[in-house]
Amino acid sequence: MRVLLALILAAGLAACSTTKDMMGSVGSWFGLSGGSANLKPAELGEIKASATLTRVWDVNVGAGKSFVFSPASDGQAAYAASAEGRIVKLDLATGKEVWRADAKQTLSAGVGLGAGLVLVGTPKGEVLAYRTDNGQLDWTAKLSGEVLSAPVAASGLVAARSNDGKVWLLNAVDGKQRWVYGRVLPSLILRVPGDLLLNNRALFAGFPGGKLTALSLLNGSPVWEANVALPKGATELERISDVSGALAADENLICAAAYQGRIGCFDQLTGNPAWQREFSGLGGVALGNRFIFAADEHAIVQGYDKLRGSSLWKQDSLLDRGLITPLVLNPGRVAVADYQGMIHLLSLEEGALIGRASTDGSPVIGRMQALSDGLLVQTVNGGVYAFKIQ
Repeated sequence: MRVLLALILAAGLAACSTTKDMMGSVGSWFGLSGGSANLKPAELGEIKASATLTRVWDVNVGAGKSFVFSPASDGQAAYAASAEGRIVKLDLATGKEVWRADAKQTLSAGVGLGAGLVLVGTPKGEVLAYRTDNGQLDWTAKLSGEVLSAPVAASGLVAARSNDGKVWLLNAVDGKQRWVYGRVLPSLILRVPGDLLLNNRALFAGFPGGKLTALSLLNGSPVWEANVALPKGATELERISDVSGALAADENLICAAAYQGRIGCFDQLTGNPAWQREFSGLGGVALGNRFIFAADEHAIVQGYDKLRGSSLWKQDSLLDRGLITPLVLNPGRVAVADYQGMIHLLSLEEGALIGRASTDGSPVIGRMQALSDGLLVQTVNGGVYAFKIQ
């Protein structure tokens, strides 16, 4: 039987009140003591604010429970879902509900947005596609395992992954399967699935064991495979090296990070590495015009030059606060969110803390969504918040 390790970006986070509790729970499951079980999150000190995060609106869509949910936006509306089965469309300017759908079952992932669809996943291995215009269920696709990361859509296609190591490509029109790609998983993996990235070149997926793979849109065969991490260590726990969290891409590069592995960028056509650096993180990467950003397993936010991998800066004043994937915002800012639902703004060029705002006090474990003048964020307790940056 496979054992899924629930670390701070998944089920363990929602059930625990502090990072110490989270990591202590993980340690007790595996007979560990000391080390990560004794983490103490950094206290928030005073900052010299040069930017203001103003809450425009907030609504509650229902708790995420032990699953990860992220909001999405098409520039006119915001979309969000919850474990309770609720999917909503909200007016982006006011937060007023446009429509609400009820899946009548537990949801485990969402939301994906594209091709006129709002996409969510279920613990039973289903992908549910709702129409963005009216909230009606358009189609349902059955996968072979629990869906823990939001499906993605582009160019008339929908991609999704199940927790048994399979990646699926579906038609956006009707949900019919085009192909499925599967691989054997290591005996111990993170319950922090890697996001998929779909463009007109390939479907990119990170896997347990440290592999980043480009899959052909035509038939699902691997175009190339690169090592973001190489498992090492005497025990299976030490050998966990999963590519987890967000992938990021520009016109030429695809970038990724692994737990107990490396961070780096690769050529999209060949898989050849542009650069790699030692790194261990759970939340993946964010990409700007010139730089790439990530928070490591101890919540040290790091910036790197996108083309060469040279270090830009490190920000360690949020140590062990369970930060999620950074979000690059214009002009010249990077946002992160923590286990107490605090949103932190950093200067893109220097990494200095320049702004802060609170939500409902519960963790933010999904991805934030950039807006033209701010951001969207969703908490474990179900709060969806729109902030304007001034």
